[in-house]
Amino acid sequence: MSTSPLTFRLARPDEGPAVAAFLDAHWGEKHPLVHLPDFFDFYYRPFGPDGPLQFAFAEQDGAPVAIVGYIRANALETPDIWVSIWCAVKGHNGSGLELMAALPGLTNARVMACNNIRPRTMAFYTFLGYTAERLPHYYRLADKASYAVARVARRDILPAGGSAVLRLLPDEDALRKCGYTPDPARRPYKDLWYLARRYFHYPRQRYDVWAVEECGAVQALLATRCIPVNGTCVLRIVDYTGVPEAFSRLGAAVSRLMADCGAEYADCYCWGIPAQTMVEAGFCARTEDDLNIIPNYLTPPLCENTEYYFFTSEPAAFTMFKADGDQDRPNIRVE
Repeated sequence: MSTSPLTFRLARPDEGPAVAAFLDAHWGEKHPLVHLPDFFDFYYRPFGPDGPLQFAFAEQDGAPVAIVGYIRANALETPDIWVSIWCAVKGHNGSGLELMAALPGLTNARVMACNNIRPRTMAFYTFLGYTAERLPHYYRLADKASYAVARVARRDILPAGGSAVLRLLPDEDALRKCGYTPDPARRPYKDLWYLARRYFHYPRQRYDVWAVEECGAVQALLATRCIPVNGTCVLRIVDYTGVPEAFSRLGAAVSRLMADCGAEYADCYCWGIPAQTMVEAGFCARTEDDLNIIPNYLTPPLCENTEYYFFTSEPAAFTMFKADGDQDRPNIRVE
């Protein structure tokens, strides 16, 4: 093995083929985020074909030995980023770790996080100084005699009140005019550029974006998907921006959404909103050994509970939701 020093650099805009070739050689299978052009451009070319290609290389003796792709949460010069694809040549895992450690400096990132890491890698991220934890999963059952998707051994339905009202924002223009100003102190800071792009211009999947209103003012934004399955549907909360404690006042509004779309349950993977706040909004926490099964994979449905894990470089004022990074996307295999 070479003892030459590693060098780290950002990818050039024209290196898309080099990224694909490296991952084809070392990932083990064709990755849909690389080989489906709409996904590749959405995640890694947010400023168009002539803008930055959001990958970085670790090189040794002029050849790449590790690669990492990242996704912006905002358009600032000091962005908050999510790590997406991370891959190293066999025998060069240490080079991959060094590349990960170099990535904040390469990108000038304020905060770096990753959604859906492997549980066995959590010790590595902790070693690098990050916070690595399980992503909690919350759910609210509708009041039904039976359930076609969930498997309910314990039928707990918590009271849900709250004064918040949800107003549907039909397009990017409505989002920008609704009066909501994202808080730069939140981590990650999701600006209107990111929110508009993620929820109104996402390929292959549609979202509903709601202004959370109280006393005539917009306090937060909520992003949801209503997913038809097994003759019923599931309401998935995939993002929430705003003061975490204000989520407690969304209970009645979410219950109305569930009734409007006929959902048998609503669920939400999230970290950074206090557990008691979720209880006050009417959501139960699904534990790792829970007897209830609240399926995550719905197209097609897979009757099992799914755990997610994440890391962040800055846990203070940090939240993580299902749609962060490259998650909450159609599971499409590339042949």
